[in-house]
Amino acid sequence: MKIAFVGKGGSGKTTLSSLFIRHLVADGGLVIAVDADINQHLGPALGLDEAEAAGLPAMGDRLPLIKDYLRGSNPRVLSTETMIKTTPPGAGSRLLRVRENNPVYDACARPVELDGGAVRLMVTGPFTDADLGVSCYHSKTGAVELCLNHLVDGPDEYVVVDMTAGSDSFASGMFTRFDITFLVAEPTRKGVSVYRQYKEYARDFGVELKVVGNKVQGRDDVDFLRAEVGDDLLVTVGHSDWVRAMEKGRPPRFEHLEDTNREALRLLRTTVDSAYERRDWERYTRQMVHFHLKNAESWGNERTGVDLAAQVDPGFVLGESLTVSV
Repeated sequence: MKIAFVGKGGSGKTTLSSLFIRHLVADGGLVIAVDADINQHLGPALGLDEAEAAGLPAMGDRLPLIKDYLRGSNPRVLSTETMIKTTPPGAGSRLLRVRENNPVYDACARPVELDGGAVRLMVTGPFTDADLGVSCYHSKTGAVELCLNHLVDGPDEYVVVDMTAGSDSFASGMFTRFDITFLVAEPTRKGVSVYRQYKEYARDFGVELKVVGNKVQGRDDVDFLRAEVGDDLLVTVGHSDWVRAMEKGRPPRFEHLEDTNREALRLLRTTVDSAYERRDWERYTRQMVHFHLKNAESWGNERTGVDLAAQVDPGFVLGESLTVSV
């Protein structure tokens, strides 16, 4: 299952995504965590110190390797140079599975030990001074989108992506790559403004969106969020001494997280697991192709010098029954 956490900067989406990851791992789930935010904070939220977080391999720096592996023997993709972030898989492409080892994970993923288990963590890499004026952040998140396009995941397998803040996620089709999106919102006008943008953009693509109210202090905050987002409000989260200790670098064992917050995390997982029954691989593939054709026409064809529409395999549908090429 593919899960996105989105929200405005400072909403607490990274904290909540890290708590959800810890919850999944503690319950025996197999998890890949991806930090796709321009501010790379997921590693520290999972317990890494600054040096460990800074030493994580950046997916954006390993894009040629990722492209070479995923291209496989797909005859429709003439070379890795003609692959862009939206290139869809087809016959001959190599696919990624959560439960495997492969060169992409070897190069880009690192295990992070958590209470009771471990998570594979992948990061886009920070936006550096060298990038200023010569590239946009989406050149880095493109590696994440390409991997999601080639990912086949099943029940009890979780890919949790901490997305870039605000509505910046809509600069590509990556917002449609998830089974469910959790939008973290504070009980303020600014807190729900991103929700309105996300709801409007996502409406035409069948994106399943649920709101997690954060920093909620009482009934008035709950009533405000309910009035603003209606039935999309799934659960609310308030103050946590456990989180405050974690932010100081001294987290207790996860089993000591407050009962109310543990119950909220259980509801998030139940909501994710129930979305499995509504999976539509044909729609997923169709949307993938839709955004690829849009990107090809707007900039990809000119940049690569080829007609990228030819990369679309009309008979190919991504799905769990496919065999992963080696």
